[in-house]
Amino acid sequence: MLLGLQKASGLKLAIGAAIAFFLLALIFTLHRHYTYYSSYDQGIFNQVFWNGIHGRFFQSSLSSQLSTNVVHNGEVTAVYYHRLGQHFTPALLLWLPLYALFPYPATLTVLQVTLVTAAGLVLYVLARQYLEPKLATMITVSFYGANAVIGPTLSNFHDICQIPLFIFGLLLAMEKRWWWLFWVLAVLILAVREDSGVELFGVGFYLIVSKRYPRIGLAVCTLSLGYMLVLTNLIMPLFSQDISQRFMMERFGQYANGPEASTLDIIWGMISNPWRLLVELFSPFWGTIKYLIGQLLPLAFVPAVAPASWMVAGFPLLKLLLGKGESVLAINIRYAMTVVPGLFYGAILWWSAHPTFFKKYSFRRFWIFCISLSLFFSIASSPNRTFYFLLPDSYQPLVYVPLTQQWQRASSIHSLLAQIPSDASVAATTYLVPHLSGRREIIRVPALQLRNDKRQVVNVDYVIADLWQLQQYQVAFKQDGEQLRELVSLIDRVSGNREYGIIGFKDGVILMQKGATSNGEAVAGWLAFKK
Repeated sequence: MLLGLQKASGLKLAIGAAIAFFLLALIFTLHRHYTYYSSYDQGIFNQVFWNGIHGRFFQSSLSSQLSTNVVHNGEVTAVYYHRLGQHFTPALLLWLPLYALFPYPATLTVLQVTLVTAAGLVLYVLARQYLEPKLATMITVSFYGANAVIGPTLSNFHDICQIPLFIFGLLLAMEKRWWWLFWVLAVLILAVREDSGVELFGVGFYLIVSKRYPRIGLAVCTLSLGYMLVLTNLIMPLFSQDISQRFMMERFGQYANGPEASTLDIIWGMISNPWRLLVELFSPFWGTIKYLIGQLLPLAFVPAVAPASWMVAGFPLLKLLLGKGESVLAINIRYAMTVVPGLFYGAILWWSAHPTFFKKYSFRRFWIFCISLSLFFSIASSPNRTFYFLLPDSYQPLVYVPLTQQWQRASSIHSLLAQIPSDASVAATTYLVPHLSGRREIIRVPALQLRNDKRQVVNVDYVIADLWQLQQYQVAFKQDGEQLRELVSLIDRVSGNREYGIIGFKDGVILMQKGATSNGEAVAGWLAFKK
């Protein structure tokens, strides 16, 4: 009787935490989107989904603009470019029917928050296989309070948001010996993106080393490693050369000897130069320590002494530590979410072996303090500028946008966007791209040309740019200042030669139309702003 009440109480608390996380995350992410702070990646995925429901699967002009053909070879952006050459993400097809019902960028935001919330509930059920209700609830609350969960959830939509749900589901299926579901989820994990086999490999490694299911573990490792090698070396190059000429070089170019490298070249580069590998593993030293603390904090550092955590999470963590670039060790960016499932599963197994430790009041207080600290850091860092209206984006020099001002600007921006026909081609600044991305032809300014379905290079019909946003942020962010100066020069040039006419200007946002006669009031507003 008492156990039943405890179970009910634990489940209610877990559901309560899930509801709180869902509502708060949804409110803040939707507010971020509708006040024009969602950015380029949101636009990419929305266009991929939009093209998908129109039968043009995984095509995207926005992805084309980031391709090696455009970035390195100077080619014109193509609307028929297949994104599968950059990231192989067939699992997105699962959510295409939902998007067909609600074909809006915000749908992807709701989907992301829902998937992450559901992952926490599956985690609770997984924890209950080993732990009593209160402890399982604490682990669930830790998940919802983790910086590596909150930050990526409060971001643009990304494919990795599927990983926690699929991995926790896979581990639960293993505990229940539902092998049919285990293998279905294994395939889905591989389908998330080309490198998600690393997470699956960690599960297989654990099954082998722990001797629980060594044969299944060997099969999982073989499947995941083989899939990644075949996919990145044989299948993805059929769509484009981005994997070898761009993504491998951007993340692991330090192990390559030439201007491009396959995954096999990178693996050999690591093996043949162990000293470089060791240096990269601990560089930057304090950045690595800070990142590990951020990952371990919400679980009160228990995964640090949990062997299973290192077995399952070790390989996705190693993938990040061996890479280069600022984003690999940024806990608010999507990659951090790949490490989370392994750390939490290892913590569950550790607690199952040390159940009496939870009875210590001092430790429970310390754990609650750690979760609170994780929540504090998550909010204080304003992940992806979600809390721009609460916290300055820069303190020295000060960059702060008041909420009432941005709401007013959002209304002005919306009125200008409404003037652009749904079937027109358009070039827009980063934070306007998502709201216009449900169309075939869209690129980011300062580019004005794209290659259409007729293989013809054409100028876009409309150009819209939020200059005020760049003006506010340029004092603290050099790149924004450079982009602002480039856009001012572009606007003067294309309006001066009457290639584009200025037809709208409100609150620092300019709207231009190809071949149109400029509106006198809009031109006056633009000149006053520029002055």
